[in-house]
Amino acid sequence: MAEKKSLMEKAMAAAKKVMKKPVAKKAAPAKKPVAKKAAPAKKPVAKKAAPAKKPVAKKAAPAKKPAGGLKEFSPYKPKANEKYMSKAQMDHFIKILNEWKMELSSDIDRTVTHMQDDVTAYADPNDRASQESDMALELRNRDRERKLIRKIEETLKNIASDEYGYCEQCGEEIGLKRLQARPTATLCIDCKTLDEIREKQMAK
Repeated sequence: MAEKKSLMEKAMAAAKKVMKKPVAKKAAPAKKPVAKKAAPAKKPVAKKAAPAKKPVAKKAAPAKKPAGGLKEFSPYKPKANEKYMSKAQMDHFIKILNEWKMELSSDIDRTVTHMQDDVTAYADPNDRASQESDMALELRNRDRERKLIRKIEETLKNIASDEYGYCEQCGEEIGLKRLQARPTATLCIDCKTLDEIREKQMAK
């Protein structure tokens, strides 16, 4: 009985020791942070650039020349004691008159070609009126040039008949300076001035 008692006591003592030992709690597994999926970056939408408007090239109108066919001519330098309306002087004026005539004829032909090409019918009344006004002005200028061509032809006939360089009214010399400024002149400066005064008086 004593042995049983000691065995029981030992068993109880062992049981108490076991009960006194702290039970180690199992550590909960650490939760791994869940990586959030990054939202896909939005690509910037490139806006389509509007097509650049090409500037409409307007047809260049032919260069307008001063009315009346005003032109600068190469001057003639007379020799010392040179006779008025010598052969050299006549040849000089024949040359510039023919060149002037060719230039005017070329301008007329170019204007006709331009007007035939530029037959655009504008819808806008303002554009149409502007076009008609430009054409009317061109026609008036070309009409003056046609009259000037006829005058040049008459002047060339005067040179051929040895009547060039002398005033039609008084018969005096017109003068080289005046003829170089206006080769088709038929009056001296005095007679021309008197004509202009009479025209002004008649206009009043």
